[in-house]
Amino acid sequence: MSEPLKVSMIGLGVMGAPIARHIGKAGHALTLYNRSPARVERWIAANPDQPVTIATSPAEAAAEADMVITCVGNDDDLADVVFGPQGVFTTLRRGRVFVDHTTVSAHIARQIAVEGRDLEVHCIDAPMTGSQIGAENGTLTLMCGGRAEAIEAARGVMEAYAKRIVHVGKPGAGQTAKMANQICIAGVVAGLAEAVRFAQSAHLDTDKVYEAISGGAAQSWQMDNRWRTMVADEFDFGFAVDWMRKDLGLAMDEGRGLGVSLPITALVNQFYAEIQAIGGGRQDTSALVRRLPKRGSK
Repeated sequence: MSEPLKVSMIGLGVMGAPIARHIGKAGHALTLYNRSPARVERWIAANPDQPVTIATSPAEAAAEADMVITCVGNDDDLADVVFGPQGVFTTLRRGRVFVDHTTVSAHIARQIAVEGRDLEVHCIDAPMTGSQIGAENGTLTLMCGGRAEAIEAARGVMEAYAKRIVHVGKPGAGQTAKMANQICIAGVVAGLAEAVRFAQSAHLDTDKVYEAISGGAAQSWQMDNRWRTMVADEFDFGFAVDWMRKDLGLAMDEGRGLGVSLPITALVNQFYAEIQAIGGGRQDTSALVRRLPKRGSK
């Protein structure tokens, strides 16, 4: 275990709340801030044995911190938390560490790194993969952009909730790696949804189909974790369609800037728009199967 530090967690959503729990259990002095105080209250109620300090603003959370971690919604939320009049960068001290786990644009990640350099603060963009299950179990994978010394300064704390920490490159590289991750997931989920409906329409035993194909080249995390729930029309999991559309939009914007064509990503993005249109925006990304008619099952 790393030396105990003063760590401030800003954002206690589906991913941020379990991350905070792991940090506290690792022995670090934990300060919490969330724009909605109700989430802080729920976190305290769910973790009654963990001592915490409650901050009333990002600036207050950062003032005495050795490390500040953010996990918020989008570019605008992050900009307000970091650059706003009560933002982290108004109080975070020289030599301290700032880590952002939000999935945002590479542009704002690079902007934070530039501002952080001027303040002599270590900055890391570290979007995550592993889903809510990974956050709960402390087995996330982090894709880190920033200087090597910044990643090493944060590693001891990040190891409390991540099993894999990969330094992928300079500031912003973590975000572009996450975009590649989401591009991959979009294609896999779309193919998996079609396979489920195909098997059902052929009146196959879907459990037997899974048993037959999950040990070969078709196997994926999505198949192992979502095949049976797709069959059962269960979509109440961590990563919502609304967030996937946000992420795919970021990827397509970045692709345009790079001159890269992403036709499959664009198509699946439109499929997800259909799910939003039928009220599935807050359902798990596997709800993509809902746009395909179910013609039979066994």
